[in-house]
Amino acid sequence: MMSWTSCAIIATSLFCILTSEAIAQGAEPDGACSPVPQPVLISLRSAKPLQGQEERAVKPLDIFKECAACPEMVVVPPGHFVMGAPETEESSYEDERPQHAVNMVRPFAVGRFAVTFDEWDACVAEGGCRRWRPSDRGWDRGRRPVININWDDARVYVTWLAEKTGKPYRLLSEAEREYVTRAGTVTPFWWGSALSTGRANYDGNFPYPRGEMKDVYRGMTLPVDCFRPNPWGFYQVHGNVYEWVEDCWHPNYKGAPTDGSAWVTPDCDRHVLRGGSWDFAGWHLRAAARGLVASYVNHLAVGMRVARALDN
Repeated sequence: MMSWTSCAIIATSLFCILTSEAIAQGAEPDGACSPVPQPVLISLRSAKPLQGQEERAVKPLDIFKECAACPEMVVVPPGHFVMGAPETEESSYEDERPQHAVNMVRPFAVGRFAVTFDEWDACVAEGGCRRWRPSDRGWDRGRRPVININWDDARVYVTWLAEKTGKPYRLLSEAEREYVTRAGTVTPFWWGSALSTGRANYDGNFPYPRGEMKDVYRGMTLPVDCFRPNPWGFYQVHGNVYEWVEDCWHPNYKGAPTDGSAWVTPDCDRHVLRGGSWDFAGWHLRAAARGLVASYVNHLAVGMRVARALDN
């Protein structure tokens, strides 16, 4: 059977269609920064846009890719969840409440990883992304997450991706981001209630729960395929880089949408960040934790992840 590695070597224009069985294969021990686990190869197809029956046939947790330089996408299971944090969750904030039920009514897929420098630089090489090459701080580009991009930059990237593929790529909504982070779980992190730098990249000088022993502070990003993926196959939904979402900032969830859509207002100048970062304390990595920053700010702790609506 052909491995993921040999599949990638054959040609950059080829890509493996994977099913949900692939996601659990080859997980490395906690703390490992290893290559993408070798999945079970189901079939081989050109890395080109899904069309017609092929798109309608994808199943939850299937993985696809629509161009050689495009992000790998995971089909998100339908369902519902409770968004936000209970008052009893340590280090939670009032902007994470009231908790409310959200029903994910529209089929969609989400990037398996944060967008990488390789993927961003491919956009620039084709004359897109305003030809902006954000600094990598000397940490190397490649499979590390793109950083130093503002919200408008993130929107320009998804616009280029949509034009290149002819498919509806976009940023995630805040509800979608929390839904795929939790992946059916209800604890602060998808694996439970305690955090370590063997599971995520953050400032280990500020542990979670508070009062625990201090841990490692790496002081930089790591490649996007470090650490185990969550139960739905998404990598680094906690830590490494904050990720822009579509939503404007609101100080709480009163009046928030309940269908998974983005909560936007005309001409807002602050947008939501999700996920926490290499340079932030552990409590900022919780599934319910929210961040905000002015939309024009480029920050070395901020990157992005993409979503795509599905016709199935």
